[in-house]
Amino acid sequence: MSSVTAATRFSVLDRSRTRAGRPPGEALRDTVALAREAEVLGYHRFWVSEHHGVPGVAGSAPTVLAAAVAAATRTIRVGTGGVMLPNHQPLVVAEQFGVLESLFPGRIDMGLGRSVGFTGGVRKALGRDKDDAEDFGAQLGELLGWFEGTSPTGVHARPAEGLRVPPFVLAMGEGARIAARAGLPMVTGDLRGREKMLRGIDEYRARFRPSPWASDPYVVISGTVAVAGTAEAARRLLVPEAWAMAHARTHGSFPPLAPAEEIEARAMTAKERDFYESGLAGHLAGTGDQVAHELETVLKETGADEVLVTTSSYDRTALLDSYRRLAALFAPLG
Repeated sequence: MSSVTAATRFSVLDRSRTRAGRPPGEALRDTVALAREAEVLGYHRFWVSEHHGVPGVAGSAPTVLAAAVAAATRTIRVGTGGVMLPNHQPLVVAEQFGVLESLFPGRIDMGLGRSVGFTGGVRKALGRDKDDAEDFGAQLGELLGWFEGTSPTGVHARPAEGLRVPPFVLAMGEGARIAARAGLPMVTGDLRGREKMLRGIDEYRARFRPSPWASDPYVVISGTVAVAGTAEAARRLLVPEAWAMAHARTHGSFPPLAPAEEIEARAMTAKERDFYESGLAGHLAGTGDQVAHELETVLKETGADEVLVTTSSYDRTALLDSYRRLAALFAPLG
């Protein structure tokens, strides 16, 4: 284990990916079970995501799911990666995190994103449009104001006011600049777009202004990491997600995960094949030694404080084995 890897926190973001032929509720229960395992393995935090109207994702209510995860664990930090702030009123978000922090004091993180609904239909159902993402900076300021008790409305967010729930900004491009101006930790990815990611990190650090929430820049890099006994087995872990992305790009809908062997036997159009092969490329995947070397390289390039692992796969046994093998790289005695 390298010293740079040993000094880095590792965390998990699970998107509650549904699996073909299985009910969405099972994906949510799988998320809670994975959180218990992640805690035992020594991961620092466990986050859940927000998606609306997506067949392949069961996690539509992250603060609700975070409560279930926190109730099922004892020590691991729990949060969201993230709550998409343009979809919500900041007061309601503050109240939800205030409840979480009150129930599980000292363990809750507030990861916040600026995306709006994935499709026009979802945005209409949420009462939002694409332009709402442009107000993210103001929405973020309003949200933090509810915790600080500085709202000009005279209203007080109960029980959030006065609590300290660490905020994180899920950031690319303008999001990185907003995180820097607000003086907040930044979560950025993905690991495949290394040059773009490095530019965003450099800009974030250069523009960072200390705040009551963070005195120094804090960078979390996120992406897929797959570890197995062989490089081929690690690659097979990536197959279901790669096909789901290829299907989404060519058919407009993001499907449940299918078994790797079914996908590998599938006849694909040239366009599907291109997206599929692209989806398999550039991740941190391989044996423990291979991934350890790649991790050391990316950590030295980015100077990241933390790695947020976002791996999904149909084979839950192989996925858990991957998380165990990865934990052995950063916490070999865990």
